[in-house]
Amino acid sequence: MTVGGRSLLAWSLEPLRRLEQLGVVVLVVPGERIAEAEALARDVLSWGEPPGGPELRVVAGAASRQGSVAAGLAALPAEGDRIVLVHDAARAFTPSEQFATVARAVRESGAGVLPALPVIDSVKRVSPAGAVLASVERSELAAAQTPQGFPAGALRAAYAAATSEHTDDAAVFAAAGHAVRRVPGHPRALKITTPDDLETARRWLSEPAPRGASTQARTGVGVDVHAFAEGRPLWLAGLRWEGSRGLAGHSDGDVVSHAIADAVLSALGKGDLGSVLGTEDPALAGAHGEAILSRVRALVEQEGRSVAHVAVQLLSSEPRLAPRREEAEACLSSWVGGPVSLGATTTDGLGFPGRGEGALALAVATLL
Repeated sequence: MTVGGRSLLAWSLEPLRRLEQLGVVVLVVPGERIAEAEALARDVLSWGEPPGGPELRVVAGAASRQGSVAAGLAALPAEGDRIVLVHDAARAFTPSEQFATVARAVRESGAGVLPALPVIDSVKRVSPAGAVLASVERSELAAAQTPQGFPAGALRAAYAAATSEHTDDAAVFAAAGHAVRRVPGHPRALKITTPDDLETARRWLSEPAPRGASTQARTGVGVDVHAFAEGRPLWLAGLRWEGSRGLAGHSDGDVVSHAIADAVLSALGKGDLGSVLGTEDPALAGAHGEAILSRVRALVEQEGRSVAHVAVQLLSSEPRLAPRREEAEACLSSWVGGPVSLGATTTDGLGFPGRGEGALALAVATLL
């Protein structure tokens, strides 16, 4: 299939041009299309046979996904302490940053790593006849994406030991007793499966930037402060935190989401959250971070831009962020349409955050 005059395989290879420390790329394709795939890949990647450059190998796949991945692993060099990323070419518009993030997380943790988005729809368990049997707690669910990353030797061993078919590499790795962790995914890592998915990809490429829109990166800064208030639930970084005081405000008081919104609006040159959305808008009474960030994301897309990265720092005496940092980053990333990294610190008892009177968040957003 082609989108914008290029095959999905060509688009899926494009992010590899911007990856550092890339040693070997293995394409796993139908046996009768090996020569075609190799020629396409060399054209996209501009790889001839550069001394010391990344090596390209193209091999025939198998009847199943699991068999095809095993064939790809067999084509990789056996020596060295390597990280292997396994990627579905159907996720043709996955940003290069997602590849880099997964590889970095494998290197730092030694575990298997998969990018995933939070499940935002209500999920039901149903019978084959269509009866709704039960609701499923969506806070415990995530939609897995690729590339999935692993220490190469451990993944080889996991595949060699596999005795049943699994739906992805993380499941094979976990079945062998290895740990798997999640990092935030990206909305553009859509797996193009249906005709509607294909139309979504075509729309991404065909929608021109508005007249006069700049192609240069823009950076904005946002700050938000709210006081703690008894009797309100605490919503912070898109999540509800039990056992902590809530934050006062017209909306849910989520200082992290609001700081992100301010930073993105700053990068757009639109002003701040209050001036753009209004501090007393009835539609935003009690609104959660998702509603606010979705509106801000729409403004970004109207300008023909995308969110390249957002960094947020929370200053507060409560709650303890670390146990749910990845969950929060995944939520915020899916809502704002780009990767969000979240940090937190205390002020050693100084100022209103140190006295437990309120919380403050600072954010920096970069748009392309």
